[in-house]
Amino acid sequence: MKFSFSTLGCPNWMWHEITSAALDLGYDGIELRGLGEDLYVPQVKIFLPENIAATAAALKKQGLNISCVAADSLFHDASCDVESTFPAYIDMAAALNSKYIRVLCDAWIEPGKNVDLGLAERRLKALAPRAAEKGVSLLVETNGVLSDTKVLKGFIESAAEENVLVLWDINHPVHNFSESVETTWENVGKYVRHIHMKDSKTDNGKLTYKMLGYGDLPIKDVLEVLNENGFDGYLSLEWTKRWNDELEDAGIVFAHYIYQVKKMLGAL
Repeated sequence: MKFSFSTLGCPNWMWHEITSAALDLGYDGIELRGLGEDLYVPQVKIFLPENIAATAAALKKQGLNISCVAADSLFHDASCDVESTFPAYIDMAAALNSKYIRVLCDAWIEPGKNVDLGLAERRLKALAPRAAEKGVSLLVETNGVLSDTKVLKGFIESAAEENVLVLWDINHPVHNFSESVETTWENVGKYVRHIHMKDSKTDNGKLTYKMLGYGDLPIKDVLEVLNENGFDGYLSLEWTKRWNDELEDAGIVFAHYIYQVKKMLGAL
């Protein structure tokens, strides 16, 4: 298994600080979810068409990969102009030699109301061929209504595109539907290509994210299932500092995470 962190965890870092931290701490890659003030990363200067080849070359020289590009497009929301904005993510991922783009089909962690999965499916089917031509897969995240992985399985199989697969956020099926790790894997394991790692605890009905090992998510069970099934993708830390300023700083959390997860894997 390989290791990355999402740029959600370091919203105030410059690009050179992000790549330096990844190298210094022993990460294999970086997951892009905003940079500085920009959430729409295709418009970030270093990822513009005239600059992206140099950025990709520098990453290759450093031995770093872009594990996933996490798009902010809401495929279920008719007010979100996915058709105009999402193709830039495909071109960007391909130029950075990244195989995956994260896709949202519900807006929040918790299930939304009147989520138009039909619209989301039509958009996925329309965009999947363009992504496939560039060697990119679209990974539907286990969030919102699709954190019920029985529903997610039906959604993926209805879309019926070889490059429409799954990103498993380990928090959401547990938090929203009390799903066991075994149930999640049984439902969608064969489609999982990327993992969002985190830990959390619910106190008085409120979800709070914790550093790995300080919450009550079944981290060991997740790692055991992945190890037993030969998962060779990224365990990507999604530390939501961008949205939750009270969380510990990236300098602490990124070092803690990779140490702890490698220690846990070594004990399997």
